[in-house]
Amino acid sequence: SKISLAEKVRAKAEARIQKRREEAEKTRKPDRLRAPVVCVLGHVDTGKTKILDKLRGTKVQDGEAGGITQQIGATNVPLDAIQDMTKYLKDFSKMQLKLPGLLIIDTPGHESFSNLRLRGSSLCDIAILVVDVMHGLEPQTLESIALLKKRKTPFVVALNKIDRLYEWKRNPHQSVVQTLKKQKANTIQEFDDRAKEVVLQFAEQGLNSALFHENKDARNYVSLVPTSAISGDGMGDLIALIFELSQKLLAQRLSYSDELQCHVMEVKVIQGLGTTIDVVLVNGKLKEGDTLILIGLDGPFVTQARALLMPQPLKELRVKNAWVNHKEIVAAQGVKVCGKDLEKALAGTQILVARYPDEIEILKEEQATSFSQSLKSIKLSDKGVYVQASTLGSLEALLEFLKSSKIPYSGVNIGPVHKKDVQKASTQLEHDEQYAVILAFDVRVEREAQELADSLKIKVFTAEIIYHLFDRFTEYREEYKERKKEEHRQEAVFPSKLRILPNCVFNARDPIVLGVYVEEGFVRTATPLCVPSKEFRDVGIVSSIEVNHKPKDVARKGEEVCIKIETLPGNTPELYGRHFDHEDVLVSKISRESIDVVKKYFRDEMQKSDWQLMIELKKTFRIL
Repeated sequence: SKISLAEKVRAKAEARIQKRREEAEKTRKPDRLRAPVVCVLGHVDTGKTKILDKLRGTKVQDGEAGGITQQIGATNVPLDAIQDMTKYLKDFSKMQLKLPGLLIIDTPGHESFSNLRLRGSSLCDIAILVVDVMHGLEPQTLESIALLKKRKTPFVVALNKIDRLYEWKRNPHQSVVQTLKKQKANTIQEFDDRAKEVVLQFAEQGLNSALFHENKDARNYVSLVPTSAISGDGMGDLIALIFELSQKLLAQRLSYSDELQCHVMEVKVIQGLGTTIDVVLVNGKLKEGDTLILIGLDGPFVTQARALLMPQPLKELRVKNAWVNHKEIVAAQGVKVCGKDLEKALAGTQILVARYPDEIEILKEEQATSFSQSLKSIKLSDKGVYVQASTLGSLEALLEFLKSSKIPYSGVNIGPVHKKDVQKASTQLEHDEQYAVILAFDVRVEREAQELADSLKIKVFTAEIIYHLFDRFTEYREEYKERKKEEHRQEAVFPSKLRILPNCVFNARDPIVLGVYVEEGFVRTATPLCVPSKEFRDVGIVSSIEVNHKPKDVARKGEEVCIKIETLPGNTPELYGRHFDHEDVLVSKISRESIDVVKKYFRDEMQKSDWQLMIELKKTFRIL
C-alpha cells in the first residue's frame, strides 16, 4: 500500500542518517585532531581586541606574510605560524605538536561565546579570559566566569597590560618568565602584589589559580599568563599554553568527526554576493552544492550552498577579488556561505546537511524541535517590555539579564525592528504603559517602524551593550513613575490617625489651627480629615503643617505638629468645641479610588504599619 511505501522510504532514510552518525563516532581517533575553537572573553577595555590582533599575528614581516589567513568570524592560525610565534620557548619547541592549528573566534565577548552553543554545551573548546592586571576582576569578568563554569569550558587567564607596571622593560623575544626575572626589584614586587590580589579574587569565585609556570595541576588550577598585547610580552607563552592544554586535556573532544557540526555566527549583506552567512565549521565537511537545512524565525528552511568562500591568504592581498572559492572545506574553519534565502537564517543556530533528498524532511523536523525548544524555554509574561536582539545567543543573554534585574518581558523577536514588532509592543499600552517599550539590542530599527512608534508613543531603546540598554530603561521607568505620581498626587490620600492636644488649640474656626499628635500613619498637606465618632463629619483639608514655626510636608507617627485645616469649598465651616473636640480622633478620609491610586503609584512611600492602618480605616469607612 501507498502509506507503507512512504513509511519505508522514511525508515530507510532515518536508518541511513543514524548509521552515518554512528560511523562518524566510531572512526574518531585521537591521532587525527581538529583545531580547537578558541574564544576571547573579558571586561570592557581589558584589551581583548588587542590580544586577538596579536594572536592572529596580522602583520607582514620581511615581505613574507605571517602566514595567518584572516578569516570570517574566525581566524585559523596554522601550525607554522604558531611555531614562529613560539620559537624562543625551548620546552615548547621540543614538544610534538598534534593539532593542525587554532581556530580563534574573531569577535571577542560574551555574544560570540553564547552564540557558539550546542544543545546546552558550548562549541567553544577553550577560552582566554582577559583580566587587566591593574584592575583585577571586574563585573563583566565575573559574568564571563559564570558563563564558563555553566558551560564547563576550560580556560586560561591572560593577565594583560603588564606593560603598565612601573618601569616595565619589554622583551617579546623570550619567555615572559625570563622577562619578569630581569625587571627591577620594585617592578617585580608590584607584579607579585597584583598577581596575588587576582589569585585571591579567583578564590572568592571558588576557583583555584596559579601563575602558569608554577602551575603543576592544570586540570584543577586555572593558569594565569602575564601578557601585554602592546609590547608583545607573554603572547608566545599564551599561545603555547593554549596549544599544550588543548593537546593534553582535550584530545578526546578534539578528535575529528565526520558528523557535521556547523554554526551560523552572523548573517551579513556583502556587495556583489548578496546576503551571506558566516559559519564556524567545527566538525565534518562542507561541499559546494550541499543541501543545507537552516533555522529561520518561521521555522526551518532548505537552501543550496552556492559558494563556499574564504579570504585570500595574506600574501595575495594585491588580487582584486578578496575571496577564494572552495569546492570543499574540512573542519575546523570559518567559512562564508552564499546561497538563496540566507537572510532568513538566525545567528547562533546550527546547520544540518542532507546528503539525499529523502533526508530533508527528517532533518527539518529535527531542526524544528531543537529551535522550538530554545524559544519555548523563554517564558513570557502578560505585562512586560518587548525585546529584540540580533541573534539567539544575544537574545538569551539579554533575557538572562532582564530576569536577574526583575524586568518582565511580554514578547521577543530576532532581527531588525519592523512595524509588526511595534504593533505587538503597542498592546502594552492597554496593560501598563511603562512597558510599552522596545529594547533593541544590536539591531537596526526600520524607518517605518520608528515612525509608527513615534505616533503611538512607544519608546524604542537601542544599544550595543546590554548594560546601556538596561540603564536607559531603568531611567525611563523612574521618570515614568515620578510623572505618574505627580499626575495622581491630588487623588492620593494617605492614612493617618490624629489626636488633638487640648491645650494647643489656636484657632477654633475657619481656618482651624490646632496641635495634634500623630498616633498612626502619617499626615501630609492636602489630606482631607473627618471625625468618625461624630457621624463622619468632614472637618476640612490640611493646608499646612508646622513644627516650631517651620513648615513641613509630612508628619509621621509619634510626632507632635501644628496643622491648619481649611474648609472644603461649598461646605459650612466646622467649629472646634461645638462640632467636635479633643476627645474625638481625626482620621484621613479615604475612598476606594484613593486607595487604588496609593496602591498603584505610591507603594514605595507606604510602610507596613501604614498599610495596617489603611485596612483599619477601610473597615471604619466600610469600604468594600
